[in-house]
Amino acid sequence: MYGGKGSTTPPPGHTGGKDLDDPAKKEIAMELVSSAENSSLDWKAQYTYIEDIGDGRGYTAGIVGFCSGTGDMLDLVEHYTDLEPGNVLAKYLPALRKVNGSDSHSGLGDAFVRDWHKAADDAVFRRAQDDERDRVYFDPALKQAKADGLRALGQFAYYDAIVMHGPGDDATSFDGIRKRALRNAKPPSQGGDEVKYLDAFLDARVWAMKQEEAHSDTSRVDTEQRVFLRANNLDLDPPLRWKVYGDSYEIDG
Repeated sequence: MYGGKGSTTPPPGHTGGKDLDDPAKKEIAMELVSSAENSSLDWKAQYTYIEDIGDGRGYTAGIVGFCSGTGDMLDLVEHYTDLEPGNVLAKYLPALRKVNGSDSHSGLGDAFVRDWHKAADDAVFRRAQDDERDRVYFDPALKQAKADGLRALGQFAYYDAIVMHGPGDDATSFDGIRKRALRNAKPPSQGGDEVKYLDAFLDARVWAMKQEEAHSDTSRVDTEQRVFLRANNLDLDPPLRWKVYGDSYEIDG
């Protein structure tokens, strides 16, 4: 359902500013997500990150929070093993297949955590994380946002949503959130007002977050994305100043 790059021709409503796949804009996006996921702008330090945060998804790890219980960690380790057979994580593939869909650590545990840290020193593993981030999250979000006529802020709003909620069309997944927004506003590609549509999308995102206790703190929307929206910074141009979970961050450009 997802994948691939969006059109290079701006759809109706897009003013032609730099999209999120511009290297400087993409760096901003990675730092914004890292501020919410890891309380740090240093997203490249997160390749080694791994812990169970108690949200029912097993281990959460890496630059976008790949989870052992949701399938994207399994896909990552499979991709890593395609790139580098016999890597330090390859032996955990049977266990990752068994725990998929649960919060179980069976066959993983402390040894897996140690080996994840070792793998993070491998440039091939870091490349694999980048590849899977783009394939599963970044590229699909950007493709849909471009089709909806959204500029960089809207593109980021889609990306941050798909990172947290995952692709899929149930009510609290990315497609479900977008469908909820479309019931209340039209995107620019359909002749709608971009600010009004993004407000509706963020409202839908907040609703989805509040359906799950682990995501019920909505500050990454309230004191981050809405701050940029209220400033009418639809191109997500620095300087950017925001808060997540009460902590202050800034990107000066």
